[in-house]
Amino acid sequence: MNRIGKSASIFTRFSKKASRAMGHPVAFITALCVIVLWSVTGPFVGFSDTWQLVINTGTTIVTFLMVFLIQNTQNRDTAAIQLKLDELIKVIAKADNALLDLEELEEKDLERIRADYEKLAEAAKTGRADGQTAARETGKDTS
Repeated sequence: MNRIGKSASIFTRFSKKASRAMGHPVAFITALCVIVLWSVTGPFVGFSDTWQLVINTGTTIVTFLMVFLIQNTQNRDTAAIQLKLDELIKVIAKADNALLDLEELEEKDLERIRADYEKLAEAAKTGRADGQTAARETGKDTS
Protein backbone atom coordinates (compact mmCIF):
# COMPACT_ATOMS: atom_id res chain seq x y z
CA MET A 1 0.00 0.00 0.00
CA ASN A 2 1.27 3.46 -0.83
CA ARG A 3 2.15 5.77 2.01
CA ILE A 4 -0.31 8.62 2.22
CA GLY A 5 1.38 12.01 2.26
CA LYS A 6 1.18 14.70 4.90
CA SER A 7 -1.90 16.89 4.97
CA ALA A 8 -1.54 20.09 2.99
CA SER A 9 -4.48 21.74 4.75
CA ILE A 10 -3.43 24.71 6.84
CA PHE A 11 -6.40 24.19 9.16
CA THR A 12 -5.56 20.52 9.72
CA ARG A 13 -1.95 21.35 10.57
CA PHE A 14 -3.08 24.15 12.87
CA SER A 15 -5.70 21.92 14.47
CA LYS A 16 -3.18 19.16 15.23
CA LYS A 17 -0.67 21.57 16.75
CA ALA A 18 -3.27 23.47 18.74
CA SER A 19 -4.85 20.24 20.06
CA ARG A 20 -1.47 18.98 21.23
CA ALA A 21 -0.68 22.32 22.84
CA MET A 22 -4.07 22.65 24.57
CA GLY A 23 -3.81 19.10 25.90
CA HIS A 24 -0.41 19.76 27.46
CA PRO A 25 -0.10 20.35 31.22
CA VAL A 26 1.48 23.76 30.54
CA ALA A 27 -1.80 24.88 28.93
CA PHE A 28 -3.71 23.89 32.04
CA ILE A 29 -1.24 25.64 34.32
CA THR A 30 -1.43 28.76 32.13
CA ALA A 31 -5.23 28.77 32.30
CA LEU A 32 -5.08 28.29 36.06
CA CYS A 33 -2.64 31.20 36.39
CA VAL A 34 -4.96 33.43 34.35
CA ILE A 35 -7.86 32.58 36.69
CA VAL A 36 -5.73 33.19 39.80
CA LEU A 37 -4.45 36.49 38.38
CA TRP A 38 -8.00 37.55 37.52
CA SER A 39 -9.18 36.61 41.04
CA VAL A 40 -6.36 38.54 42.69
CA THR A 41 -7.18 41.68 40.70
CA GLY A 42 -10.81 41.62 41.86
CA PRO A 43 -10.32 43.57 45.11
CA PHE A 44 -8.21 46.21 43.33
CA VAL A 45 -10.99 47.00 40.85
CA GLY A 46 -13.82 46.59 43.34
CA PHE A 47 -15.11 43.40 41.72
CA SER A 48 -16.60 45.62 39.02
CA ASP A 49 -18.92 44.52 36.24
CA THR A 50 -16.10 45.10 33.76
CA TRP A 51 -13.82 42.83 35.80
CA GLN A 52 -16.44 40.06 35.64
CA LEU A 53 -17.13 40.72 31.96
CA VAL A 54 -13.44 40.25 31.09
CA ILE A 55 -13.32 36.67 32.40
CA ASN A 56 -16.77 35.80 31.08
CA THR A 57 -15.99 37.06 27.59
CA GLY A 58 -12.54 35.50 27.54
CA THR A 59 -13.70 32.06 28.65
CA THR A 60 -16.69 32.16 26.28
CA ILE A 61 -14.50 32.95 23.28
CA VAL A 62 -11.92 30.30 24.17
CA THR A 63 -14.63 27.68 24.79
CA PHE A 64 -16.39 28.52 21.53
CA LEU A 65 -13.20 28.12 19.50
CA MET A 66 -12.10 24.98 21.36
CA VAL A 67 -15.38 23.22 20.55
CA PHE A 68 -14.62 23.43 16.82
CA LEU A 69 -10.99 22.49 17.32
CA ILE A 70 -11.87 19.46 19.43
CA GLN A 71 -14.60 18.38 17.01
CA ASN A 72 -12.19 18.58 14.06
CA THR A 73 -9.60 16.52 15.92
CA GLN A 74 -12.22 13.98 17.04
CA ASN A 75 -13.62 13.60 13.52
CA ARG A 76 -10.15 13.00 12.10
CA ASP A 77 -9.23 10.51 14.84
CA THR A 78 -12.52 8.64 14.47
CA ALA A 79 -12.10 8.39 10.70
CA ALA A 80 -8.55 7.08 11.08
CA ILE A 81 -9.62 4.47 13.65
CA GLN A 82 -12.50 3.41 11.43
CA LEU A 83 -10.18 2.95 8.46
CA LYS A 84 -7.78 0.89 10.56
CA LEU A 85 -10.61 -1.33 11.76
CA ASP A 86 -11.90 -1.69 8.20
CA GLU A 87 -8.43 -2.80 7.10
CA LEU A 88 -8.33 -5.42 9.86
CA ILE A 89 -11.77 -6.72 8.92
CA LYS A 90 -10.73 -6.84 5.25
CA VAL A 91 -7.60 -8.93 5.86
CA ILE A 92 -9.06 -11.45 8.32
CA ALA A 93 -10.33 -14.38 6.29
CA LYS A 94 -13.30 -15.30 8.52
CA ALA A 95 -14.37 -11.71 9.16
CA ASP A 96 -17.80 -10.60 8.04
CA ASN A 97 -17.10 -7.94 5.39
CA ALA A 98 -20.66 -6.68 5.83
CA LEU A 99 -19.35 -5.02 9.02
CA LEU A 100 -17.13 -2.65 7.02
CA ASP A 101 -19.70 0.14 6.89
CA LEU A 102 -21.53 -0.25 10.20
CA GLU A 103 -21.11 3.45 10.95
CA GLU A 104 -23.56 4.15 8.12
CA LEU A 105 -26.40 2.10 9.68
CA GLU A 106 -29.33 3.42 11.68
CA GLU A 107 -29.20 3.13 15.47
CA LYS A 108 -31.85 0.37 15.57
CA ASP A 109 -29.80 -1.75 13.15
CA LEU A 110 -26.66 -1.24 15.23
CA GLU A 111 -28.55 -2.29 18.36
CA ARG A 112 -29.79 -5.46 16.63
CA ILE A 113 -26.25 -6.39 15.55
CA ARG A 114 -24.90 -5.56 19.03
CA ALA A 115 -27.52 -7.89 20.54
CA ASP A 116 -26.39 -10.66 18.16
CA TYR A 117 -22.80 -10.27 19.30
CA GLU A 118 -23.83 -10.11 22.94
CA LYS A 119 -25.55 -13.50 22.48
CA LEU A 120 -22.34 -14.86 20.95
CA ALA A 121 -20.30 -13.50 23.86
CA GLU A 122 -22.70 -14.97 26.43
CA ALA A 123 -22.54 -18.35 24.67
CA ALA A 124 -18.75 -18.25 24.76
CA LYS A 125 -18.81 -17.42 28.49
CA THR A 126 -21.11 -20.33 29.26
CA GLY A 127 -19.05 -22.67 27.07
CA ARG A 128 -21.78 -23.63 24.61
CA ALA A 129 -19.66 -25.15 21.82
CA ASP A 130 -17.58 -21.99 21.45
CA GLY A 131 -20.60 -19.96 20.50
CA GLN A 132 -21.80 -22.28 17.74
CA THR A 133 -25.32 -22.60 19.20
CA ALA A 134 -25.67 -18.86 19.70
CA ALA A 135 -24.27 -18.24 16.23
CA ARG A 136 -26.98 -20.40 14.71
CA GLU A 137 -29.62 -18.63 16.86
CA THR A 138 -28.47 -15.20 15.68
CA GLY A 139 -27.82 -16.20 12.10
CA LYS A 140 -24.04 -15.72 12.43
CA ASP A 141 -22.27 -18.91 11.42
CA THR A 142 -18.75 -18.99 12.88
CA SER A 143 -17.62 -22.08 11.00
